Amino acid sequence: MSVETLPEAGYTLAGDWARGYESQPIEHAFWIDAVEGVIPPELHGTLYRNGPGLLEAGGLPVHHPFDGDGMVVAVSFRDGRAYYRNRFVQTAGYVAEQRAGRPLYRGVFGTQLPGGWAPNFLNLRLKNIANTSVLHWGDRLLALWEAGEPHRLDPDTLATIGLDRLDGLLRAGQAFAAHYHIDPFSHWDGGDPALVNFGVSVGLNTTIDLFEFDRDFRALRHQAFQLDGFAFLHDMAITPNYIIFVRNPMRYDPIPYALGLWGAAQGLRSLPGQPSTVLVFPRHPSLGRPRSFSAPSGFVWHHANAFEDGDTLVVDSVWYDHYVGIGPEVEYRTIDFASLPPGRMARMTIDLGTGRLERSFLAGRCCEFPALHPAKVGRPYRYTYLGAADAPEGNAPLQAIWKLDLETDAQQLWSAAPRGFVSEPIFVPRPRTAAHAGAVTPDLGDPLANSAPGEDDGWLLTLVYNAARHESEVVILDARDLGRGPIARLRLGHHVPHGLHGMFTSRAAPP
Repeated sequence: MSVETLPEAGYTLAGDWARGYESQPIEHAFWIDAVEGVIPPELHGTLYRNGPGLLEAGGLPVHHPFDGDGMVVAVSFRDGRAYYRNRFVQTAGYVAEQRAGRPLYRGVFGTQLPGGWAPNFLNLRLKNIANTSVLHWGDRLLALWEAGEPHRLDPDTLATIGLDRLDGLLRAGQAFAAHYHIDPFSHWDGGDPALVNFGVSVGLNTTIDLFEFDRDFRALRHQAFQLDGFAFLHDMAITPNYIIFVRNPMRYDPIPYALGLWGAAQGLRSLPGQPSTVLVFPRHPSLGRPRSFSAPSGFVWHHANAFEDGDTLVVDSVWYDHYVGIGPEVEYRTIDFASLPPGRMARMTIDLGTGRLERSFLAGRCCEFPALHPAKVGRPYRYTYLGAADAPEGNAPLQAIWKLDLETDAQQLWSAAPRGFVSEPIFVPRPRTAAHAGAVTPDLGDPLANSAPGEDDGWLLTLVYNAARHESEVVILDARDLGRGPIARLRLGHHVPHGLHGMFTSRAAPP
């Protein structure tokens, strides 16, 4: 595969970043032979990752990248080699627009049908774009979008099987969020893993559904709660006993959307200076009723982790000063990053006895997409890994992988700058070997039980867009020492548009 090499002279950071949002209409499948370095031979399994792959319809660009059709990437590792595959999620909307050769749907984040307000007036039909995250659980592979049902995919070929309503648990159109979390050792379920997720339905009030599933995707618990008024909830954090949300101080005006003037999410507005609210839901009815706590003003997309320390909850999240949307008059590829508030890692402590809540920032570098060792989800932990800006201050595109030691405040940084842009880091525990005390025969179905004992003993996988070659690479880093640089770079020979979220499973999909 030939790759265009761009000249070094005359490039700009903003221009490089924007080119990473070009569509990738081609579906590929091949062994990755262009490898710099060595793929660890004990790295076995599949990296799945989702994001907008088609950022236009009928030649008309989307107004916001979050309106792009979902494209799932799979990189399967076995015996020191890697196989790559990408396919679009064949949603009903994607198929219809491909056949029509023109846009048929408005986008949640601002994409309008051409022709002004008239074809958009009272047109409230939205396309499930299945573009935000991916989940492999109980032998199902699901492409997730937080405003609708999941789409089930073949975990080997990525072929779309269809909408999955989880054996009748979900109603038609019911939301199943993109930000699930896996409790590695649920004490409510005999110490087995449990998948925890939620869904939000918004009307005059907000209904939140909380779901928990066993390792075979059988429902363990389902609770529903109603919140007064509008609530914007994107992610949650879990502990052994609680599910925690930050309710951002926001209002919503749906009228311009209904009139066809702008997209649904363009009616979101922050309420500066008003407090946030932390919502704490019990994972089991025996723990009592939900509670809420007043928190400082701000906005949270993603949480890193949470844990219990006696009667205190500790919640680590990426906080912004306020929500930033893309208005009807703004072209997202020309956004001035320096004018926007950066996301910064912060820790909240909540005394469940007194109700006292405190928030402190852990570091000032702009960051997003926090990750950690999967065995530490909901438990006290030491290390978190994030996508980060190359510069230590100010808002900027994510060009580095950042490791924070939450015990010592030590930091490590690997940067792909000046012309590389990272995606969410995915932590993969190193499997036990004979060198580890108490080693057991690896069971590829349960990587936590057979992972090495060190919390940072593993690899970080991230997809990096190299603007100099208009090409993406899978980069493997040693999570213990980012200063080593990449253990391996797997050059794909084509670009993958900037993506959102993914996961790693110990199941290696065959070619």
